[in-house]
Amino acid sequence: MPSAFEPRTVAEAAAFLRDAERAEIGVTLSAARLDRVLEHEPGDLTCVVEAGIRLSALNARLAGHGQRLSLDPPGDPTVGACLAADLSGPLSHRFGTVRDLVLGVTVVLADGTVASSGGKVVKNVAGYDLAKLFCGSRGRLGLIARVALRLHPLPAAARSLVAPAGALPALRTSQLAPSAVDLSVPGGLALLFEGAPRAVDAQLAAARGLLDGEEADPWAELLAFQAAALGRVPFDGLDGPEPPFLARRDTAYVTHEVDTAWPPLAERVRATLDPEGVLA
Repeated sequence: MPSAFEPRTVAEAAAFLRDAERAEIGVTLSAARLDRVLEHEPGDLTCVVEAGIRLSALNARLAGHGQRLSLDPPGDPTVGACLAADLSGPLSHRFGTVRDLVLGVTVVLADGTVASSGGKVVKNVAGYDLAKLFCGSRGRLGLIARVALRLHPLPAAARSLVAPAGALPALRTSQLAPSAVDLSVPGGLALLFEGAPRAVDAQLAAARGLLDGEEADPWAELLAFQAAALGRVPFDGLDGPEPPFLARRDTAYVTHEVDTAWPPLAERVRATLDPEGVLA
């Protein structure tokens, strides 16, 4: 018995899970070969993709139409991994996290049932919101097979600024509209401005004067730093005591694995969808 199974179609994935329900096989189910762009509607700024497509491959396809998926987690994960692990990056400041960019999903449940919800339009309220339910599920509820996504136009210009970390309160009360924000004490406050060239120039000039910052391009370093982190912990910003993990730039955000135990309600949902415990 192989250690991993990589279906090429949703039907293959469903058949595999139907068989898995009747036998203890301990095989990893991967969407790696489900990596196609199924539909793209440039006029609607939407697309439907298979969950195994990587962000770099998807954005390379979309760039030809002047569009992108405004999601920038560290590394180059698949769309399915972004949803299953609730991955996002600095662009979430303006465009939201993955749950805000997903319009609908098709999933394969533990008994082989293929279920879909949502659609490829921005406003769709029919049925249960499986996309939200599967966000952060880490494979416990079923296989994410297809995802409908909300897209954005590629910006005509982009410039970045790095300011002292203490400028965060001034940013909060300003009229600045950055696309991305990343705070890394003592590395500073990184801001990305995107849009029409004249508007970007004006925003950068205003930010430089207000926040005492300098133009730079810190994003590759910051995303590499995030990729090395073991997890994330919440804090109250710079108004209270500084968390110790922010004081060191040579370590991950936290020095221990984050507890991923599900709350009781989430476990009840998992048990309802997978009563036989097929999905580990």
